[in-house]
Amino acid sequence: MTSPDFELVVATSVGDAVEALAGERPARVLAGGQSLVPLLVTRAVRPSVLVDVNEVGLDGVAVDRAAGLLRLGATVRHRTVERHPTIRRWAPLLAAAAAWVGHPPIRHRGTLGGSLAHADPAAELPAAVVALDGSVTVRGVAGARILAAADLAAGPFATVLAPDELVAEVAVPLAGQRAGAAFCEWAPRHRDRAEAGVGVAVEADARGACTGARGATCGVTPRPVDLTDVLDDALRGVTVGGPLPDALVRHVAGAVTGVCREHGAGTDSAALAGAMAARAAVRAMGPTPEADAA
Repeated sequence: MTSPDFELVVATSVGDAVEALAGERPARVLAGGQSLVPLLVTRAVRPSVLVDVNEVGLDGVAVDRAAGLLRLGATVRHRTVERHPTIRRWAPLLAAAAAWVGHPPIRHRGTLGGSLAHADPAAELPAAVVALDGSVTVRGVAGARILAAADLAAGPFATVLAPDELVAEVAVPLAGQRAGAAFCEWAPRHRDRAEAGVGVAVEADARGACTGARGATCGVTPRPVDLTDVLDDALRGVTVGGPLPDALVRHVAGAVTGVCREHGAGTDSAALAGAMAARAAVRAMGPTPEADAA
């Protein structure tokens, strides 16, 4: 099949992009195109205008020490999220999650902002940003507004963005000096859509005790499930860098399973999420970084 006819607008500024999106004809943002192009080819979406934002300059990676945030432009590629040394240092969970996104060619083209705006329930990066209590800056004709990442998705493949708005920036708190992170997921075949994925990030003090843990799921429910309360309760005070007691691992799995069921996950999906959470917690709390999933 071929895509329906459309006009391509190559925006050179955020203002240009917003103006094109705010026109009378239905429009969609084109960045990496890894999610949008298949929808066009199958005619699942039929925009009259595609607004290319690759020349807008939203590909920056910056450490904002005053605000305590890592700021990432919306068109930062998945591969950059996975490999960039600044991101690996200050947001290791994002790097761990990006390694699970599709295949390398997809990661070379797909974008961080595009993943969040597409709101695929199985997407890893939205879950990672939610786990880190991140925020999203969106721009539209009325100006800019900042949303909690947890509030961006309205449901599967749907967001709270207005038709004239686009994701401009993603920000997450800077990780500490003794941060650990891991992302684990399960799919029927290698690189299939995840049926359950969990990202876990932990912080430790100078004595090696966990001072906080955060996490979230993908693939289990229509939106990421924030697991921070149960993970923090289970892992706070536990020594980082050594094996976790079997009883604690089982507790994490059971607690996460219960939370996912409360959020509408089926019995099997909830149990699978619990197992992935336990595995991610072990790796995040362990002495060695998670291996590359590529």
